[in-house]
This record gives sequence, structure tokens and C-alpha cells, in this order.
Amino acid sequence: MNKQELIASVADVAGLSKGDAIKAVEAVFEQIQTSLKRGDEVRLVGFGTFSVTKRKASTGRNPRTGEPMTIKASTQPKFKAGKGLKDACN
Repeated sequence: MNKQELIASVADVAGLSKGDAIKAVEAVFEQIQTSLKRGDEVRLVGFGTFSVTKRKASTGRNPRTGEPMTIKASTQPKFKAGKGLKDACN
């Protein structure tokens, strides 16, 4: 399912117009993204938890030349599925 299919599905299930469903889905994504940028955790009981982890700088190798190179530190988003989502998939 891609984003457009998700929006269409939300519109059907919630009885919304497609325009309202687009606004709703975009608002949810925006708020999750904003919270993660602040370093907060987004916990949706029964669905899962979105969080941010920090990765330290490390040394890697350029696959083309084999030369060592530095990989800078970064912040990565992370998702851990909740029990309800895991049970729904099994």
C-alpha cells in the first residue's frame, strides 16, 4: 500500500472526502515528524512506538577504492511494533 492508497482507504473507512482524508493523513505524518525532530517519542498504544536513536561516528571503507572513510554521526528514526500490531500480523 502506498500513500495514495492509504489516503483512499482512510477516506472510505472514516466516511471522509478524499480532501479531508489527505489533510488527516498529512497531519498525522507531520506531527510524528515534528515530535521526532524534537527528540520526543511517539507512543501509539496497540500500534507501536516511533523514537529517535543517535548513531556514533564510525569508520567505513569506500567500496570502490577500498580507502577508509569517516561516516559522520547521525540521528535515525526507529519504529518498534506494539503487541496489537504484531498480533494482527500473525
